[in-house]
Amino acid sequence: MGVRIYKRTSPGRRNSSVNDYAEITFRHENRPVKSLLEPLTKTGGRNHHGVTTSWWRGGGNKRMYRLVDFKRRKSGVANVLEIQYDPNRSCHIALLQFADGEKSYILAPLGLKAGAKVEAGERVEPQVGNCMPLANIPVGMEVHNIEMHPGQGGKLVRTAGGVARLMAREGPWATLQLPSGELRQVRVECRATLGQLGNLDHANVTLGKAGRSRHLGRRPHVRGKAMNPHAHPLGGGEGRSNGGRHPCSPWGKLAKGGRTRNPRKNSNRRILRRRITKSYGEAKLKRKK
Repeated sequence: MGVRIYKRTSPGRRNSSVNDYAEITFRHENRPVKSLLEPLTKTGGRNHHGVTTSWWRGGGNKRMYRLVDFKRRKSGVANVLEIQYDPNRSCHIALLQFADGEKSYILAPLGLKAGAKVEAGERVEPQVGNCMPLANIPVGMEVHNIEMHPGQGGKLVRTAGGVARLMAREGPWATLQLPSGELRQVRVECRATLGQLGNLDHANVTLGKAGRSRHLGRRPHVRGKAMNPHAHPLGGGEGRSNGGRHPCSPWGKLAKGGRTRNPRKNSNRRILRRRITKSYGEAKLKRKK
């Protein structure tokens, strides 16, 4: 596992780096299971009316979606056949095969290799890759792919290198420390997978040139102050201007520290400590003074 830097043979190579994919079982072969693939359609950021609702998206390489099992409801021991690359997410995926021959994909945690065995159920061994309810996971263990509601399937901590920690259990609620620093309560019936997700070096890869962003389906991101006044609140002005107001979205939402969460959301009471942001830290310092 690491990042490979090439010789500086061109301006694009000079600043770019790539993942060496050392965790993948067959690095030079594309071996997805056809029964676990679905076509992935693209919208280009447009809705069903053809109106752009998400800016700076479009193009990109064609992909097939891998059907990942986020629920882990099938009990029994499964054998890990391969660790594969998934173009639709930052972490790798593991191909499992059960005793009856059924195959499925799961998110690949750090340290899981081909030939290992994983299991899901109410009470299984607390080993990397095993899945069980938070009620049966020892306090202090690292987990990922956490359900927010029982039976919903994993929603939290699914990115490369992501890891949460089970801090405590009190009655029907389990307290988790998420990667953002947020402390949140989740029902103990919710399932989670043990271990930290792999592909830690994903954050260290530098794209280096515009073409690699286009391959990912990301079009050039235009600054608001470079637009016309009818397109953005920061646009317009004689010559180059600095906007004259705080950075915001095209619809006036503040970009730095503006609250976007609904204050009436029911799950607000289950957040014991908000995620650590710059605005949150500054407000905390002001309260101390």
